[in-house]
Amino acid sequence: MGSFYFPGDSWLHRMAAGWKLALLMLAGAGLMWVHDWRIQAIALFVVLCLLQQSGAHTRQLWRHISTLSWLVLALVLFTAWAQSPMAALEVALRMSALILAALLVSMTTPIAQMMDVVIWLLQPLQKLGWINSERVALVFGLTLRLIPELSLQWHEIREAQAARGLKVSPLTMGVPMLLRTLKRAQDIAEALDARQ
Repeated sequence: MGSFYFPGDSWLHRMAAGWKLALLMLAGAGLMWVHDWRIQAIALFVVLCLLQQSGAHTRQLWRHISTLSWLVLALVLFTAWAQSPMAALEVALRMSALILAALLVSMTTPIAQMMDVVIWLLQPLQKLGWINSERVALVFGLTLRLIPELSLQWHEIREAQAARGLKVSPLTMGVPMLLRTLKRAQDIAEALDARQ
């Protein structure tokens, strides 16, 4: 599970990575300004239809969003308590549409293509000598690659503790997760140092 991407031959897979990232950015900006729940519901419906056209399976989608669903639920409940149920509905629709749209782009676009887009966008800054576009793209690619690995790591720790009969708590989950993440970060840093 080193990446969200899955191979396919849908029109979404064939679409250029630059267009997908640009549309995702515009959709995200637009949804942040929209406060009509009906428009947000339409946006969520469109994203769900696109996911269906991409060939993604329900089990595959749930595996990727199950961890984030708890965060969205907590945010929705807090909004309902702090503001109103209608505001909570808007948050639920907006967050669901944005998360699924980002997942759609990640599932239909190889990381290498997204890195190429980042390099292309940063070329003017590289010509000025301000940044190294390839290094920025590498960090971007590593970040995208590590997100699903962190989710897998969380599930592995939870399953291991359930097998030992331990109750799931922030402490029993948090400490092993932190240690594994730091170890993974150190391994990546050593690999990057060896590459230079």
